[in-house]
Amino acid sequence: MNFIKKIFGKDEIKDLEQGLEKTRNSFLHRLGKAIAGRSTVDDEVLDELEEVLLTSDVGVETTLKIIDRIKLRVAKDKYLGTNELNTILKEEIAALLSEKKDQFDQEIPLDVKPFVVLVVGVNGVGKTTTIGKLAARYKKLGKNVVLGAGDTFRAAAIDQLVSWGERIGVPVIKQQMGSDPASVAYDTVQAALNRNADVAIIDTAGRLHNKIHLMNELSKIRKVIQKVIPEAPHEVFLVIDASTGQNAFEQARQFSQATQVTSLVVTKLDGTAKGGVVIGVSDQLNIPVKYIGVGEGTEHLQPFDKHAFVESFFGR
Repeated sequence: MNFIKKIFGKDEIKDLEQGLEKTRNSFLHRLGKAIAGRSTVDDEVLDELEEVLLTSDVGVETTLKIIDRIKLRVAKDKYLGTNELNTILKEEIAALLSEKKDQFDQEIPLDVKPFVVLVVGVNGVGKTTTIGKLAARYKKLGKNVVLGAGDTFRAAAIDQLVSWGERIGVPVIKQQMGSDPASVAYDTVQAALNRNADVAIIDTAGRLHNKIHLMNELSKIRKVIQKVIPEAPHEVFLVIDASTGQNAFEQARQFSQATQVTSLVVTKLDGTAKGGVVIGVSDQLNIPVKYIGVGEGTEHLQPFDKHAFVESFFGR
Protein backbone atom coordinates (compact mmCIF):
# COMPACT_ATOMS: atom_id res chain seq x y z
CA MET A 1 0.00 0.00 0.00
CA ASN A 2 1.38 3.42 -0.97
CA PHE A 3 1.09 6.31 1.48
CA ILE A 4 1.62 10.04 1.74
CA LYS A 5 4.58 10.34 4.10
CA LYS A 6 4.10 12.37 7.26
CA ILE A 7 5.64 15.84 7.36
CA PHE A 8 7.90 16.59 10.34
CA GLY A 9 10.42 19.37 9.98
CA LYS A 10 11.92 22.27 11.91
CA ASP A 11 8.60 24.11 12.30
CA GLU A 12 6.92 21.01 13.72
CA ILE A 13 9.79 20.45 16.17
CA LYS A 14 9.61 24.08 17.31
CA ASP A 15 5.83 23.84 17.82
CA LEU A 16 6.24 20.56 19.69
CA GLU A 17 8.86 22.00 22.03
CA GLN A 18 6.65 25.01 22.77
CA GLY A 19 3.59 22.78 23.21
CA LEU A 20 5.35 20.56 25.75
CA GLU A 21 6.91 23.46 27.65
CA LYS A 22 4.59 23.19 30.69
CA THR A 23 5.05 19.42 30.90
CA ARG A 24 8.82 19.62 30.43
CA ASN A 25 9.37 22.39 32.96
CA SER A 26 7.18 20.71 35.56
CA PHE A 27 8.72 17.28 35.01
CA LEU A 28 12.34 18.41 35.05
CA HIS A 29 11.73 20.65 38.08
CA ARG A 30 10.24 17.77 40.08
CA LEU A 31 12.95 15.40 38.88
CA GLY A 32 15.62 17.89 39.94
CA LYS A 33 14.10 18.19 43.42
CA ALA A 34 13.85 14.39 43.72
CA ILE A 35 17.57 13.85 43.17
CA ALA A 36 18.93 17.02 44.78
CA GLY A 37 21.85 16.27 47.09
CA ARG A 38 21.99 12.61 46.13
CA SER A 39 24.82 10.92 44.29
CA THR A 40 23.50 7.43 43.52
CA VAL A 41 20.27 5.96 42.17
CA ASP A 42 19.06 4.06 45.25
CA ASP A 43 15.60 2.89 46.37
CA GLU A 44 14.79 6.30 47.82
CA VAL A 45 15.58 8.03 44.52
CA LEU A 46 13.50 5.46 42.64
CA ASP A 47 10.56 6.08 44.99
CA GLU A 48 10.84 9.80 44.30
CA LEU A 49 11.09 9.14 40.56
CA GLU A 50 7.96 7.00 40.72
CA GLU A 51 6.09 9.93 42.27
CA VAL A 52 7.38 12.30 39.56
CA LEU A 53 6.14 10.00 36.78
CA LEU A 54 2.76 9.50 38.42
CA THR A 55 2.21 13.24 38.86
CA SER A 56 3.01 13.70 35.17
CA ASP A 57 0.11 11.30 34.45
CA VAL A 58 2.25 8.60 32.89
CA GLY A 59 -0.08 6.15 34.67
CA VAL A 60 0.50 3.49 37.31
CA GLU A 61 1.20 0.50 35.06
CA THR A 62 3.57 2.34 32.76
CA THR A 63 5.32 4.06 35.67
CA LEU A 64 6.00 0.72 37.37
CA LYS A 65 7.25 -0.68 34.07
CA ILE A 66 9.72 2.21 33.69
CA ILE A 67 10.89 1.90 37.31
CA ASP A 68 11.46 -1.84 36.86
CA ARG A 69 13.57 -1.18 33.76
CA ILE A 70 15.70 1.33 35.64
CA LYS A 71 16.12 -1.10 38.56
CA LEU A 72 17.51 -3.63 36.10
CA ARG A 73 19.96 -1.03 34.82
CA VAL A 74 21.03 -0.20 38.38
CA ALA A 75 21.51 -3.89 39.25
CA LYS A 76 23.47 -4.53 36.07
CA ASP A 77 25.75 -1.49 36.28
CA LYS A 78 26.09 -1.71 40.10
CA TYR A 79 26.72 2.01 40.43
CA LEU A 80 24.70 4.67 38.69
CA GLY A 81 24.99 8.32 39.57
CA THR A 82 21.99 10.63 39.67
CA ASN A 83 23.68 12.68 36.95
CA GLU A 84 23.00 9.76 34.62
CA LEU A 85 19.36 9.33 35.65
CA ASN A 86 17.94 11.82 33.15
CA THR A 87 19.69 10.05 30.25
CA ILE A 88 18.66 6.59 31.48
CA LEU A 89 15.05 7.66 31.95
CA LYS A 90 14.98 9.20 28.49
CA GLU A 91 16.40 6.00 26.95
CA GLU A 92 13.89 3.76 28.73
CA ILE A 93 10.87 5.87 27.76
CA ALA A 94 12.09 6.00 24.16
CA ALA A 95 12.54 2.21 24.19
CA LEU A 96 9.05 1.74 25.64
CA LEU A 97 7.45 3.85 22.91
CA SER A 98 9.52 2.14 20.23
CA GLU A 99 8.12 -1.24 21.26
CA LYS A 100 4.58 -0.14 20.45
CA LYS A 101 3.11 -0.75 17.05
CA ASP A 102 3.67 2.25 14.85
CA GLN A 103 2.52 2.41 11.25
CA PHE A 104 2.76 6.16 11.12
CA ASP A 105 5.64 6.96 8.91
CA GLN A 106 2.70 7.76 6.67
CA GLU A 107 -0.62 9.58 6.85
CA ILE A 108 -3.00 8.75 4.01
CA PRO A 109 -2.98 5.67 1.76
CA LEU A 110 -2.78 6.69 -1.87
CA ASP A 111 -4.53 3.58 -3.17
CA VAL A 112 -7.68 3.87 -0.99
CA LYS A 113 -10.26 6.35 -2.24
CA PRO A 114 -12.15 7.67 -0.45
CA PHE A 115 -10.20 7.08 2.75
CA VAL A 116 -12.96 6.99 5.39
CA VAL A 117 -12.16 8.20 8.92
CA LEU A 118 -14.59 7.90 11.83
CA VAL A 119 -13.83 10.24 14.75
CA VAL A 120 -15.05 9.41 18.27
CA GLY A 121 -14.59 10.97 21.72
CA VAL A 122 -16.53 12.61 24.52
CA ASN A 123 -17.80 16.17 24.36
CA GLY A 124 -15.24 18.80 25.33
CA VAL A 125 -12.05 17.05 24.20
CA GLY A 126 -11.76 19.13 21.03
CA LYS A 127 -13.18 16.50 18.68
CA THR A 128 -14.90 18.80 16.19
CA THR A 129 -11.95 21.21 16.17
CA THR A 130 -9.63 18.26 15.56
CA ILE A 131 -11.74 17.22 12.57
CA GLY A 132 -11.49 20.73 11.14
CA LYS A 133 -7.71 20.76 11.62
CA LEU A 134 -7.38 17.30 10.08
CA ALA A 135 -9.38 18.42 7.05
CA ALA A 136 -7.17 21.50 6.69
CA ARG A 137 -4.05 19.33 6.95
CA TYR A 138 -5.24 16.83 4.36
CA LYS A 139 -6.29 19.63 2.04
CA LYS A 140 -2.81 21.11 2.38
CA LEU A 141 -1.48 17.73 1.26
CA GLY A 142 -3.49 18.19 -1.93
CA LYS A 143 -6.44 15.98 -1.00
CA ASN A 144 -10.13 16.59 -1.66
CA VAL A 145 -11.98 16.22 1.64
CA VAL A 146 -15.64 15.79 2.61
CA LEU A 147 -16.84 16.19 6.21
CA GLY A 148 -19.87 14.55 7.82
CA ALA A 149 -21.66 16.24 10.74
CA GLY A 150 -22.64 13.00 12.48
CA ASP A 151 -22.97 14.48 15.98
CA THR A 152 -26.64 15.22 15.42
CA PHE A 153 -27.46 15.44 19.13
CA ARG A 154 -25.86 18.88 19.46
CA ALA A 155 -26.77 21.74 17.15
CA ALA A 156 -23.54 23.45 18.20
CA ALA A 157 -21.48 20.53 16.90
CA ILE A 158 -23.17 20.74 13.49
CA ASP A 159 -22.76 24.51 13.33
CA GLN A 160 -19.12 24.31 14.42
CA LEU A 161 -18.28 21.78 11.71
CA VAL A 162 -20.11 23.84 9.07
CA SER A 163 -18.09 26.85 10.20
CA TRP A 164 -14.85 24.88 9.80
CA GLY A 165 -15.95 23.76 6.34
CA GLU A 166 -16.59 27.32 5.25
CA ARG A 167 -13.29 28.49 6.73
CA ILE A 168 -11.12 25.95 4.92
CA GLY A 169 -13.25 25.44 1.81
CA VAL A 170 -14.40 21.86 2.47
CA PRO A 171 -17.99 20.61 1.92
CA VAL A 172 -19.93 19.43 4.98
CA ILE A 173 -22.71 16.86 4.74
CA LYS A 174 -25.36 17.48 7.39
CA GLN A 175 -28.97 16.89 8.38
CA GLN A 176 -31.25 18.40 10.98
CA MET A 177 -30.43 18.14 14.68
CA GLY A 178 -31.82 14.87 16.04
CA SER A 179 -31.40 13.03 12.72
CA ASP A 180 -30.04 9.50 12.62
CA PRO A 181 -26.20 9.73 12.79
CA ALA A 182 -25.91 6.60 10.64
CA SER A 183 -27.93 8.33 7.92
CA VAL A 184 -25.49 11.26 7.95
CA ALA A 185 -22.55 8.82 7.77
CA TYR A 186 -24.14 7.08 4.78
CA ASP A 187 -24.76 10.38 2.98
CA THR A 188 -21.18 11.49 3.67
CA VAL A 189 -19.58 8.38 2.21
CA GLN A 190 -21.94 8.45 -0.76
CA ALA A 191 -21.11 12.13 -1.36
CA ALA A 192 -17.39 11.37 -1.15
CA LEU A 193 -17.80 8.73 -3.85
CA ASN A 194 -19.94 10.97 -6.05
CA ARG A 195 -17.46 13.87 -5.74
CA ASN A 196 -14.42 11.64 -6.25
CA ALA A 197 -13.09 12.82 -2.88
CA ASP A 198 -9.88 11.44 -1.42
CA VAL A 199 -10.91 11.57 2.25
CA ALA A 200 -14.21 11.48 4.17
CA ILE A 201 -14.10 12.40 7.87
CA ILE A 202 -17.22 11.69 9.93
CA ASP A 203 -17.96 13.21 13.34
CA THR A 204 -19.91 11.18 15.92
CA ALA A 205 -21.84 11.98 19.10
CA GLY A 206 -19.67 12.54 22.14
CA ARG A 207 -21.73 10.77 24.77
CA LEU A 208 -20.44 8.15 27.17
CA HIS A 209 -23.21 7.89 29.76
CA ASN A 210 -24.48 4.61 28.32
CA LYS A 211 -21.79 2.37 26.86
CA ILE A 212 -24.32 -0.13 25.45
CA HIS A 213 -26.11 2.63 23.55
CA LEU A 214 -22.78 4.02 22.34
CA MET A 215 -21.69 0.58 21.15
CA ASN A 216 -24.96 0.04 19.30
CA GLU A 217 -24.81 3.48 17.70
CA LEU A 218 -21.21 3.10 16.48
CA SER A 219 -21.95 -0.42 15.27
CA LYS A 220 -24.91 0.87 13.26
CA ILE A 221 -22.75 3.63 11.71
CA ARG A 222 -20.17 1.02 10.68
CA LYS A 223 -22.77 -1.23 9.07
CA VAL A 224 -24.34 1.62 7.12
CA ILE A 225 -20.94 2.87 5.87
CA GLN A 226 -20.04 -0.66 4.79
CA LYS A 227 -23.12 -0.81 2.56
CA VAL A 228 -21.33 1.78 0.43
CA ILE A 229 -17.68 0.76 1.00
CA PRO A 230 -17.36 -2.74 2.53
CA GLU A 231 -13.89 -2.19 4.03
CA ALA A 232 -14.71 1.20 5.62
CA PRO A 233 -14.10 2.90 7.97
CA HIS A 234 -10.38 2.63 7.29
CA GLU A 235 -9.47 4.49 10.49
CA VAL A 236 -11.27 5.16 13.78
CA PHE A 237 -9.64 8.08 15.60
CA LEU A 238 -10.30 8.46 19.33
CA VAL A 239 -9.74 12.04 20.48
CA ILE A 240 -8.67 12.49 24.12
CA ASP A 241 -7.80 15.63 26.08
CA ALA A 242 -4.33 15.45 27.71
CA SER A 243 -5.33 17.94 30.42
CA THR A 244 -7.88 15.49 31.86
CA GLY A 245 -5.10 13.11 32.90
CA GLN A 246 -6.45 9.80 34.20
CA ASN A 247 -9.93 10.55 32.82
CA ALA A 248 -8.35 10.35 29.37
CA PHE A 249 -7.19 6.82 30.19
CA GLU A 250 -10.69 5.80 31.27
CA GLN A 251 -12.31 7.33 28.18
CA ALA A 252 -9.81 5.54 25.95
CA ARG A 253 -10.56 2.23 27.66
CA GLN A 254 -14.31 2.59 27.33
CA PHE A 255 -14.26 3.70 23.71
CA SER A 256 -11.81 0.94 22.76
CA GLN A 257 -14.30 -1.54 24.26
CA ALA A 258 -17.23 0.05 22.43
CA THR A 259 -15.64 0.18 18.97
CA GLN A 260 -12.50 -0.76 17.08
CA VAL A 261 -10.32 2.27 17.79
CA THR A 262 -7.30 2.20 15.49
CA SER A 263 -5.49 5.41 16.53
CA LEU A 264 -5.41 8.11 19.19
CA VAL A 265 -5.40 11.88 18.78
CA VAL A 266 -4.20 13.62 21.96
CA THR A 267 -5.27 17.27 22.17
CA LYS A 268 -4.43 20.29 24.38
CA LEU A 269 -0.88 19.25 25.25
CA ASP A 270 0.09 22.91 25.27
CA GLY A 271 -2.35 23.68 28.08
CA THR A 272 -1.24 21.09 30.60
CA ALA A 273 1.74 19.82 32.60
CA LYS A 274 0.37 16.28 32.20
CA GLY A 275 1.90 15.42 28.84
CA GLY A 276 3.04 12.09 30.24
CA VAL A 277 -0.44 10.82 29.42
CA VAL A 278 0.80 10.31 25.84
CA ILE A 279 3.37 7.78 27.08
CA GLY A 280 0.97 5.96 29.37
CA VAL A 281 -2.09 5.69 27.16
CA SER A 282 -0.07 4.43 24.19
CA ASP A 283 1.65 1.84 26.38
CA GLN A 284 -1.31 0.58 28.39
CA LEU A 285 -3.89 0.35 25.62
CA ASN A 286 -1.47 -0.57 22.85
CA ILE A 287 -3.23 1.88 20.55
CA PRO A 288 -0.83 4.06 18.58
CA VAL A 289 -0.94 7.84 18.87
CA LYS A 290 -1.28 9.28 15.37
CA TYR A 291 -1.69 13.02 15.98
CA ILE A 292 -1.13 15.42 18.87
CA GLY A 293 -2.41 18.94 19.43
CA VAL A 294 0.28 21.36 20.61
CA GLY A 295 -1.46 24.71 20.11
CA GLU A 296 -4.53 26.59 18.94
CA GLY A 297 -3.53 27.07 15.30
CA THR A 298 -4.56 24.77 12.47
CA GLU A 299 -0.90 23.89 11.93
CA HIS A 300 -0.54 22.83 15.58
CA LEU A 301 -2.21 19.47 14.99
CA GLN A 302 0.82 17.43 13.96
CA PRO A 303 1.68 13.78 13.35
CA PHE A 304 3.04 12.09 16.45
CA ASP A 305 6.75 11.42 16.09
CA LYS A 306 7.78 9.42 19.16
CA HIS A 307 11.48 10.23 18.83
CA ALA A 308 10.83 13.98 18.54
CA PHE A 309 8.34 13.73 21.41
CA VAL A 310 10.87 12.16 23.79
CA GLU A 311 13.52 14.72 22.82
CA SER A 312 11.09 17.58 23.46
CA PHE A 313 9.75 15.99 26.67
CA PHE A 314 13.24 16.03 28.21
CA GLY A 315 14.55 19.12 26.43
CA ARG A 316 17.07 19.05 23.65
